[in-house]
Amino acid sequence: MDTPEFRRTVLFTILGAIIPGAGLIAAGRKKAGFTVFGVFVMGLVTLCLWAVVDPKGMASIAVTPEALNIVSVVAVVIGLAWVVVVIASHLALRNLPSQSQRIAGGLLVGVLAFAVAAPMAVAARYSYDQADLVANVFKRQDDNKSATRPSFDPKGGQNDPWKDKKRLNVLLLGGDGSSKRQGIRTDTVMVASIDTHTGNTTLISLPRCTANMPFPEDSPLHEYYPDGFTNGDPNDLEYCLTAMYENVPSNVPKDVLGETDNLNADVVKISVGEALGLKIDYYVLVNLKGFEELIDALGGLTLNVNFYIPKGGDSDAGIPPKDFLTPGPSQHLNGEDSLWYARGRFGYDDFSRMDRQRCVINAIVKQANPATLLTRYEDIAKAGKEIVQTDVPQEMLPAMVELASRAQQGNLRSLVFKHGKNGFLVYRPDFELMREQVRKSIGETEKEKPKSTPKPADPQPGDPETSKEPEDPETTKEPDDPETDPPKQSEEPSDPESDKPSDKPSEASEDAGDSCAFRPDIAATARPKYNG
Repeated sequence: MDTPEFRRTVLFTILGAIIPGAGLIAAGRKKAGFTVFGVFVMGLVTLCLWAVVDPKGMASIAVTPEALNIVSVVAVVIGLAWVVVVIASHLALRNLPSQSQRIAGGLLVGVLAFAVAAPMAVAARYSYDQADLVANVFKRQDDNKSATRPSFDPKGGQNDPWKDKKRLNVLLLGGDGSSKRQGIRTDTVMVASIDTHTGNTTLISLPRCTANMPFPEDSPLHEYYPDGFTNGDPNDLEYCLTAMYENVPSNVPKDVLGETDNLNADVVKISVGEALGLKIDYYVLVNLKGFEELIDALGGLTLNVNFYIPKGGDSDAGIPPKDFLTPGPSQHLNGEDSLWYARGRFGYDDFSRMDRQRCVINAIVKQANPATLLTRYEDIAKAGKEIVQTDVPQEMLPAMVELASRAQQGNLRSLVFKHGKNGFLVYRPDFELMREQVRKSIGETEKEKPKSTPKPADPQPGDPETSKEPEDPETTKEPDDPETDPPKQSEEPSDPESDKPSDKPSEASEDAGDSCAFRPDIAATARPKYNG
């Protein structure tokens, strides 16, 4: 079977599969061979030049549904054409007298056809999935009615879409939907403030139980809530930040802000922006009910665990969790355990959870590498389509992709507002002080202060104790579970200075990576927390 003719046929069949046209040329079909080879070389040169001359334009294909659908069709056509070339090359080369040689040649062609067709089929499938994801999550600007979205034109900056915009502020909401109640509570509220030139990002976290959330005086919502979102009782969770998404739109006219597809998100954008002194550009809402699926699609997350993190339990009833995440460095957690890492709260307060949630976001940003995205993309796209909602229009996506590359190279820092620290009190926030801390954190201390919400009055008799967080009226209803309202917080250690705002400059801004590092001194002495 091993003859010179057979070896030559095998060699040039393989070469013709790697370099289309080479096998036909070797078989004497020079016109057809050089035509195929010329098309192949022209395609490679065009792609290379495009990548060098306009890399942003090439990258924008990944977020343009029409282009992705074209890529999907082209990938199928190229795959089929490549298979035809492989078969034609082998038939033109074949001069195999024995039955065994013909069978071996046929098997070789089958393997090579699969080798060239499979990548094209995967590319076509991924392009289709990506087009479906983009079309479902990101609406076109004309189809996405938002009362708060900016009119920023990314094409105005020519080569740099962010030339005329210094910062982009995106509201990140963790929506905690549950079958045990109607609507969504935004138990996670953060703002990612991104320097569009350096990519440096400040992640600002607000407690879910923040009371008296304000509205700008020039907003129609101010007429309905002139003293902020409150009924006078800072302990009423139905009038705290976590309930704004669901409750405010239920108490105001549907067209209070004009035409919009999501009044709920617009309300939170306006109020959080006023509280922090920032103009919120867009929002992204992730329903935590689908969080597990997304993390599993990413292949899990590697996180440092510094103390025992509860999985379940009931704080009010004093029923401890059945299990814990145990302390240890670089633990690879699946979707369920990653959710408990971000949400577990038996024996801990909201602020501990906020720290851990920032660590999860940091891990997703750092660990969602190209290799992971490529090998698990179909699952990631499916999970993302089901749990993500946003007002970022499709037209902004190419600019967002370009900014994301800068953000990955920039520094990630955090500003966390904690009850009793640096003058912040959840039941009586000093919004003027908060805005000053935000300006310092993002490096805009020289910027003129925006019109501020009046500073809260001095504490009156009967105000809640400063070392205690507002009670959650629903805490006695459900056990600690990621898909239900988190139960009542345990009290933080008493702080003798927590009852008076501090004039001390903000020290809350910190490197997000450092705050999530493993602490062997803490982990070595960690014990599960139980009430009493």
